[in-house]
Amino acid sequence: MRPTSALPSRVEALILSSLLLSPLALGKATQDRRYHSGHLHRRSNILDGGSPIAASYDYVIAGGGQAGLVLAARLSEDPSTSVLVLEAGRSGDAVYEQMSHPGNTYYDSLTRTEYDYAYSTTPQAGADGRKIPWPRGKVLGGSSAINGLYYINPTKRDLDTWKGLIDGGNEEESRGSEYWGWDSFYEALKKSQGFVPPTEAIRTQAGIDYNAESFGSGGNVQLSYPGYTFDVVGDWVPTMSNIGIPENADAYGGDHHGAFVATSNINPTNWTRSFARPAYIDNTAPRQNLDILPGATVTRLVFDSTTSAGNLTATGVEYATSAGGSRQMVTVNREVIMAGGVIGSPQMLMLSGVGPRDVLEAAGVEVLLELPGVGAHLQDHLAAGVAYDTDSDTAQTIISSGSDLSSSAIFLSFVNSATAYIRLTDLLGDYAPTFASNARAALSSAVSALDTSSAEVRTGYERLYNTIVDQLYDGGESQVEMLLTMAVPGKIIVQAALQHPLSMGRVTLNSASAFDAPSIDPNYLQQEADIILLREGLKLARKAATTAPLSNVLKTEAWPGSRVETDAEWDDWLKGQIATEYHPSGTCAMLPRTEGGVVNARLQVYGLSNVRVADASVFPLSLTTHLGAPVYGLAEQASTLIQAYYNADEEPPAPEGNNEGSIDGDAGAGGENSPSPSNGAVTNPEGVATRSAVTFGSLALAALSSLLLL
Repeated sequence: MRPTSALPSRVEALILSSLLLSPLALGKATQDRRYHSGHLHRRSNILDGGSPIAASYDYVIAGGGQAGLVLAARLSEDPSTSVLVLEAGRSGDAVYEQMSHPGNTYYDSLTRTEYDYAYSTTPQAGADGRKIPWPRGKVLGGSSAINGLYYINPTKRDLDTWKGLIDGGNEEESRGSEYWGWDSFYEALKKSQGFVPPTEAIRTQAGIDYNAESFGSGGNVQLSYPGYTFDVVGDWVPTMSNIGIPENADAYGGDHHGAFVATSNINPTNWTRSFARPAYIDNTAPRQNLDILPGATVTRLVFDSTTSAGNLTATGVEYATSAGGSRQMVTVNREVIMAGGVIGSPQMLMLSGVGPRDVLEAAGVEVLLELPGVGAHLQDHLAAGVAYDTDSDTAQTIISSGSDLSSSAIFLSFVNSATAYIRLTDLLGDYAPTFASNARAALSSAVSALDTSSAEVRTGYERLYNTIVDQLYDGGESQVEMLLTMAVPGKIIVQAALQHPLSMGRVTLNSASAFDAPSIDPNYLQQEADIILLREGLKLARKAATTAPLSNVLKTEAWPGSRVETDAEWDDWLKGQIATEYHPSGTCAMLPRTEGGVVNARLQVYGLSNVRVADASVFPLSLTTHLGAPVYGLAEQASTLIQAYYNADEEPPAPEGNNEGSIDGDAGAGGENSPSPSNGAVTNPEGVATRSAVTFGSLALAALSSLLLL
């Protein structure tokens, strides 16, 4: 059977209401400049280098990635508030079409370009001393603009475990925890989702099964399936069933154990990537109370000097367009919301004087608030794969052919999506209880080996370790993800990815400059349990590849091959092969402060009266999923809880240790800063407006790591 393509199942017309064209909505002076031909809402709230901003805003969002743009759209729904987003990366206009084709994540990737931070880890002892590349999106939309488009809900057990971790704190720390349990978070996920079923042809060939009631249908983010697929995708679920892994026909309802074909962030009306910018910004009517400034790197938060540690109030955010450029200031009336991601948010806090004392002092940063959990508890999914030669078409062989098909939008909608989540008993059988017992026995040595001088961080690590073993190992949560990828010419790869590492690391500073990358040490494979689980996952991947019907397509094993058979050979080989699955979390963890936590259940940073963090850095435990879905859910929940406080005419409850939750809106002197000559942006000279009347002007990675950004 030939690969199947399909036309969009429905076409939705984009309708502009008369409101969008009225002087009330646009302002006469700017009306004609807010639209770009062909993209009616494109850049409607996105400033260029010559556009002015106001002296102050109610909310300043530090980071215009996935979470930041959701927050910007939701908080600016209230026309009486003002919102500014500061994003270090570019707008993405110059590469918008390139980003929009889903398949370009493999064939024309923006990794290792100016749209990628292109981080690397420190040398990893558990990875043969290698520095592992860590791409992260440096563009409006963040990593949602360059990732692999997988969209998989977290599980009920994941979320209820998260809620339980913050419920272990005192009343002030845990108040609001209901936002993070399954029942509430699931509704936030649905709110963000615009699910569109596959066509019948694609559904049949790829073997797709799903429960439509487990999805939302009216949300901003489009979820669907590619318009082009291959027979081998349809072989996935039957093969997994033949090795004892059941099909999951309702993988989005709270338990995704088993095999299924995942949804992707694809808009089937035109087969384009649905990411945070088009979903929440480009398709939003122009708003005079929302400004988004690309090319603006946050250098630090500025605090009221009359407030003390434990009650520090942010009065402004300092930013610059380059390392040598002048520093500019914008005043904050209500809150700063950190949305810089797992690397950016802890780095910004530390550069502002909030973090572990030893790290700040070593970098030459004045310590304003000692908060040892900032940058700690870093967790990441890591993966390796078994590759097989094939004489069947793969996505990469078609793209390499240069045919008309290879450049068509419908073909370029194909992305890898066949997956399976594997429990401990699937991997280890009767040995599973002994394995868990051995992991418990290793706790003391694991805590002793942790690279920290903080007793709080050690206490938190111990709790996270015990939670993984006692609740996720023993509770039946999946521990390994398996995936099918066809991004290498003439090869099909079956991957295994560890979901809940017991090895945890940290992010620290290399210097006092926001323009220098921080130090990233995920501490890969330092716990034997992690090595065993990944090894057994790879063994299961080999078993799947040699089981029908998949074995009818996968021929000779290309790597690792017959030289790897024993456990010792597997362990030695995988240390030279592991790569990130691009799912880091935990560096501003929602945990009690005594456990190295950084934020409370309301996302407020401990000891700061008006600063929150809202991105994947607050996840206290690595989730059993790709991070796109939970980050959208988190941002929706964050928006809801912030709006709830202010709509009720209440100030946010003060973090533990604060005397009050009031915010000094008079502090700071943002209006007096000189404009940066590198971007020409100016601050409102009157220094009085709280909202702006904006005017607008016009290597791929290694084969193994090419598939899974988020």
